[in-house]
Amino acid sequence: MPFSFSEFLRLKGAEMNTSLIGKSKVTEAIYEKIERYYEEYILYGGMPDVISKEHIEEKKGIINDIFTSYFNMEITRLGDFKKLDVIRDLIFLLISRTGSKLDINKISSELGVSRETVSNYISFLEKTFFIKLISPFTKNRDVEIKSQKKVYICDTGFINEFGRVSEGAVFENAVFLSLYRMGDVSYYRKKSGVEIDFILNKEIAYEVKITPTLSNLKRLDRLKKELRLKDYYIVSRRFSELDRVKYGFEL
Repeated sequence: MPFSFSEFLRLKGAEMNTSLIGKSKVTEAIYEKIERYYEEYILYGGMPDVISKEHIEEKKGIINDIFTSYFNMEITRLGDFKKLDVIRDLIFLLISRTGSKLDINKISSELGVSRETVSNYISFLEKTFFIKLISPFTKNRDVEIKSQKKVYICDTGFINEFGRVSEGAVFENAVFLSLYRMGDVSYYRKKSGVEIDFILNKEIAYEVKITPTLSNLKRLDRLKKELRLKDYYIVSRRFSELDRVKYGFEL
């Protein structure tokens, strides 16, 4: 796992900002004080060598070096794959689809390889901690196994360097990495398309929004009651006056 945001602040020598987090409701002044650090954290990720660099090009260079080392040592030597170009294409495809449900049939068609090959490659990427898959929230274990999983990347620095991904998708990945440290993470989706981004430990719902609205809160409150969850929050990228809003740096 990359560094958490609190670890990031300590490495940056900005640990005094951690005293502002979680003590009381985040005011706009507190938000603005911490936001500039969180912006850097989301853009370039939590790898220690990246955090320690001050200049953007240095950060980007380290991100590329880390990825190259992973590919050469983990994939080339440990994986012993015959189709290195295919697994490399798969990695970039998964990066571009962070937060999306995995459709193995579609991916195998795009890459021109069998479903079994794609499944094996994805399993390897997960076991070497480059990606993480999460299952849908359900009380039925058989349904969970059969349902499509969603994919997230181990560090947002890789997403921004190698993928063309929206701000919302990158933020969602960052929120996932924070929640993953706290326990079991799943997602919820109805057949109608209504969904909840994350459910932590089958108890607390988290919806990720760049700018939350009151209607987002009302919908999440209804789903919380319907699923009999204990609590819910919206994780916002922007400052908000709404209740039940948390920020990525609070998780």
